[in-house]
Amino acid sequence: MYMYVFQLCVAILPILHYQPHHQGNMAFTGKYEFESDENYDDFVKAIGLPSEKVEMGRNCKIVTEVVQNGNDFTWTQHFPGGRTTTNTFTIGKEADMETMGGKKFKATVKMEGGKVVADFPNYHHTAEIAGGKLVELSTASGVTYKRTSKKIA
Repeated sequence: MYMYVFQLCVAILPILHYQPHHQGNMAFTGKYEFESDENYDDFVKAIGLPSEKVEMGRNCKIVTEVVQNGNDFTWTQHFPGGRTTTNTFTIGKEADMETMGGKKFKATVKMEGGKVVADFPNYHHTAEIAGGKLVELSTASGVTYKRTSKKIA
């Protein structure tokens, strides 16, 4: 049930933890709160999210905490209702990840052009810090979803 919401809220965030060497040791470190999104409806249709799950994920007020130590990341997402998910990974190495619903999968997070990049089964995801905000793009079937989170700590 939560797998689809995970694809929108959880799978995206592990990618945020990588910081390129030239951006400094702590480029992604911080606490970020959902601020806005674009193209949600078209994106969830492209990934096949069931209609009953669409409203559940709309404007999902996630707070994301990223702790970065070089290429090692710990990413924690706090969801409305008290649910928390934590993933750890190292850039360039395959890592075991877990969705908010408990589904386990493997992913290798990379760095390309100053952005954190990961390919998930249903979409391609990038994340970067732009203007002090966490900006995430997820693309599926030519449709791109953009989520922006403001830094709060």
